[in-house]
Amino acid sequence: MADSDGLGEAATAAASPSAPAPGLSPPLGWRERLRAGLAGIGASLWFVAGLGLLYALRVPLRLCENLAAVTVFLNSLTPKFYVALTGTSSLISGLIFIFEWWYFHKHGTSFIEQVSVSHLRPLMGGTESSISEPGSSSNNRESETSRQNLSECKVWRNPLNLFRGAEYRRYTWVTGKEPLTYYDMNLSAQDHQTFFTCDTDFLRPSDTVMQKAWRERNPPARIKAAYQALELNNDCATAYVLLAEEEATTIVDAERLFKQALKAGETIYRRSQQCQHQSPQHEAQLRRDTNVLVYIKRRLAMCARKLGRIREAVKIMRDLMKEFPPLTMLNIHENLLESLLELQAYADVQAVLAKYDDISLPKSAAICYTAALLKTRTVSDKFSPETASRRGLSTAEINAVEAIHRAVEFNPHVPKYLLEMKSLILPPEHILKRGDSEAVAYAFFHLQHWKRIEGALNLLQCTWEGTFRMIPYPLEKGHLFYPYPSCTETADRELLPPFHHVSVYPKKEIPFFIHFTAGLCSSTAVIALLTHQFPEIMGVFAKAVSSTGYLRMFLQTAVAWELCQSP
Repeated sequence: MADSDGLGEAATAAASPSAPAPGLSPPLGWRERLRAGLAGIGASLWFVAGLGLLYALRVPLRLCENLAAVTVFLNSLTPKFYVALTGTSSLISGLIFIFEWWYFHKHGTSFIEQVSVSHLRPLMGGTESSISEPGSSSNNRESETSRQNLSECKVWRNPLNLFRGAEYRRYTWVTGKEPLTYYDMNLSAQDHQTFFTCDTDFLRPSDTVMQKAWRERNPPARIKAAYQALELNNDCATAYVLLAEEEATTIVDAERLFKQALKAGETIYRRSQQCQHQSPQHEAQLRRDTNVLVYIKRRLAMCARKLGRIREAVKIMRDLMKEFPPLTMLNIHENLLESLLELQAYADVQAVLAKYDDISLPKSAAICYTAALLKTRTVSDKFSPETASRRGLSTAEINAVEAIHRAVEFNPHVPKYLLEMKSLILPPEHILKRGDSEAVAYAFFHLQHWKRIEGALNLLQCTWEGTFRMIPYPLEKGHLFYPYPSCTETADRELLPPFHHVSVYPKKEIPFFIHFTAGLCSSTAVIALLTHQFPEIMGVFAKAVSSTGYLRMFLQTAVAWELCQSP
């Protein structure tokens, strides 16, 4: 649909004779130019009128006498006043600095800048710097970019997610830490309701119980509901699925329960196939039973992979991809890639990449970094930075470096985990593509494959940072992919546990007002300290500044002007 929409927009732009060229702003009409000119003239007239009013009221307001009184007052101030003034200024600016720093770390923006842009600028009559008309190419381009950012900030189910009972819960028993966030588990609950329920569940008591079980937040209550469903129907496949996921404490127990679920699921699936054309409700039930069957087989393949029966896992995954080709959104090919890498069947890995590393499919870190690993494998054992700098890179080395740059541009968080510059945690059940959560999930399963190939991590370490020189402004323009989405940090903090330090890219620049308040606080504190230690010297300095400053110069100018105007 995206491609057809893009072709439709291109055809419309080509057919319109007045469509502006791509990348250029539409020309302003004579009304806009006249309005802008009048606005500039009006501002100048207001400024001149203000100066004239100030000059006319100089005598009633006694400006000269007031300025002279202010000067006398400043000259009579004691050093204690300057100590109090600078100390108070330092305290206030320090508090502002601390608040700005806290607000920046929490929200990623400057509070003063946000208030200025959001509230003060409209009150002062600020407008957008550019006027764009509806339907212009710039608006179309911005809407297309926003749609792409929304799609890239979509949260995906982790194709290699772990088992809650056999893996996540064991981690909690050992460390006392919860590896899953409430947001992540809530997304899983929504997935389960989508995959394992349908509108006809109320017709079967066991499915009605399981429908409530998938909505239940408390794990013991879910397990209890699964046993209740099995008492009502011993062939309830979804009940076995829930017990395998959450009650089984080992992979062996989980596999045993999934095999029971498979036996029940295949029976229900064959029954649904026979009745699918009777009504729309039967079609919906068939879709649900298909989802259940695919889920069970996939988890059985993952159990076989974890128990060392890798060839069996590969066979199950290949059969799934052949039997249910429309279910590519489940990303079963990523499970297959990881298993083939474990078998070191690199030719088969390349064949899978040739099929799925396509421009029409959404990319992932697994696809991009696996492609880089295969190209790195051909040159990494003989690669040396000194030799490469002396003789230059060969064609194969250039291809490997370009593949690494491509992978790093897609997800810049992965190299630090592969190079063990950051510690790994258990991956979440959902990931954000191009985010830190995806990097954790990829490195958790694929770090061993990079270590197995001699020199692969060395080549990655020598070349990955060169990617950032090609994309100096990643939020505005990408090199091989769309600009990096700015929403990844917020989503990753929701997906990853609080004890994990979330990786942020690109690093946020410290706002101007933090530098300004820090400098103001430091300078006023130094002045207060010097005034307290050397009151006489600082008093002389303050009087010298006040006597030769801009205030005295303005006063002298005003007096001279009065003398010139007097008869």
